[in-house]
Amino acid sequence: MSSMQIVGPSSSFYISQRLKLHFVDWGNEEKPPVLLLHGGRDHARSWDWVARELREDYHVIAPDLRGHGDSAWSIGGHYTLPEFVLDVAQLIDTLDLAPLRIVAHSMGAAVALFYSGVFPKRVNKLVAIEGMKIPDEVWARMNGDIWEVTENWISSVRLDSHRQPRRYGSIDDAAARMQQENPHLSPEQARHLTIHGVARNEDGSFSWKFDHGNRPIFPLRLSLEDRQRLWERIECPTLLVHGTESWHGDPSVDGRADHIRKSRVVAVENAGHWVHHDQLDFFLDEICGFLRD
Repeated sequence: MSSMQIVGPSSSFYISQRLKLHFVDWGNEEKPPVLLLHGGRDHARSWDWVARELREDYHVIAPDLRGHGDSAWSIGGHYTLPEFVLDVAQLIDTLDLAPLRIVAHSMGAAVALFYSGVFPKRVNKLVAIEGMKIPDEVWARMNGDIWEVTENWISSVRLDSHRQPRRYGSIDDAAARMQQENPHLSPEQARHLTIHGVARNEDGSFSWKFDHGNRPIFPLRLSLEDRQRLWERIECPTLLVHGTESWHGDPSVDGRADHIRKSRVVAVENAGHWVHHDQLDFFLDEICGFLRD
């Protein structure tokens, strides 16, 4: 009888800022490490298709960022970019992964770019999918005098305290909502992402695992100038990926890419914000060669 093949990752936890945070490990610890960082309202298992392609050649680690997946929710409901960077730094140091490769999406890509600017010697390759722009509606809430932004934040926190997580009668109902968010997803993709993205309630219904407390925009944020200065500290080759149908735009057109010395921009046709889901084969072809070189 042949030995049973392990097709999924192992599940582990670590501690950062008193929070118990979850990550999955795809094995092959003797191989070069690759860290996969998901975006907002997402989870570690959204990388499964990418991880399965990389696991033979790399030691693949995918964490649930604080307030997401099976990680603890932040005490007080604060979710700032430096805190996410702290959690990533803690995981990398705990597992002794540096120097390493990082592949990241959206908010996770913003975290990866930030980390790579703070610790430029600890990252040797970086793939950032749409992590260099803040959505216009979010940017509008972040701008203004500090008293106005703070007042808006207080109002948002109080309003959010009355929000009840939406309940879905079945996995299929929640998966349908997932496909509304990203029409490029196949039914199989949407179901997989939903299975790992929801928790069962006492009444048998399902709700998303992420903390809705992440929605209010904390009043003290990095300025665009500070973010650009951080990007300019990144030393490793960096692949900046964006979908042509996304709100993110082309960082080579508006000058964002100019702040990363060793960057290359890849535009992916027929893809929105979730490039690694919308055009998986093309994305894998691009990053496998980039990570290997």
